[in-house]
Amino acid sequence: MQFEWEGVFPALTTPFTADDRIDFSTFNFNLQAQLNAGAKGVILGGTLGEASSLLNAEKYELVRYTVEQVSGRVPVIMNIAEQTTKGAVAAAKEAQHCGAAGLMLLPPMRYNADAHETLTYFKAVADATPLPIMIYNNPVDYKILVTLEMFAEMSDWPTIQAVKESTRDISNVTRMLNRFGNRFKILCGVDTLALESLLMGAHGWVAGLVDAFPQETVDIFNLAKSGHVEEARKLYQWFLPLLELDIHPKLVQYIKLAEVATGLGTEYVRAPRLPLEGEERIRVWNIIQDAIRLKPK
Repeated sequence: MQFEWEGVFPALTTPFTADDRIDFSTFNFNLQAQLNAGAKGVILGGTLGEASSLLNAEKYELVRYTVEQVSGRVPVIMNIAEQTTKGAVAAAKEAQHCGAAGLMLLPPMRYNADAHETLTYFKAVADATPLPIMIYNNPVDYKILVTLEMFAEMSDWPTIQAVKESTRDISNVTRMLNRFGNRFKILCGVDTLALESLLMGAHGWVAGLVDAFPQETVDIFNLAKSGHVEEARKLYQWFLPLLELDIHPKLVQYIKLAEVATGLGTEYVRAPRLPLEGEERIRVWNIIQDAIRLKPK
């Protein structure tokens, strides 16, 4: 499936039932809401998808199910976050076998690989499948920075096509554009820097709060890209207290609670994560309810 790395790509949550199985019915309800709002692709098995808690069989079952439900309307992207090159290569091949249209690829997990090791890891995955790849550049959470020099080396690899820009340095969007033009599509990966990144030239947004607020997220993207900056800014200003839920260690629980508030999900998470309770749940719930009450027309 040919596609452009442009627009809003929801990083979907993985809903569970009370007995800790994947809740495919709730998942599909949210998925259809994303498609109806205008999402240009969906990403499975990221942090929000609780990939570290999913069994491989569950992950691939979710890919197959999503491909079937999407039915070619948008690309289905599977995240790869593996500890070994062998594991990453196997995951890439299986993703392709299950019908995924592309991959999001993290550097090696746990081991703090140097630049040469990281590039060798990326190259092994790129050589293992023809699927287009988006590199996930998040040194804040995963401790490995993919530098401009590393992207320069990857610029000759045709299947490395995009970057999920999560360095938290807004100037990095401009650095990438200055160095490479449109060779790599840039998708903002930090909700609280989304509008800023789009206005600086980012091509897309890998979004988190979109799981609970699909239309508002897509509206901000479309307004920004169509030149209606003031309208985008006003909507983004309203959205920011919600977007800040995406940069907390409990972002999964926070965003799933937001899904409950908007009727698009449940609170069930997989242990060791636990649902919110007590004062923390009240505080987050109040943030969500205040935003819903104040939502612009």
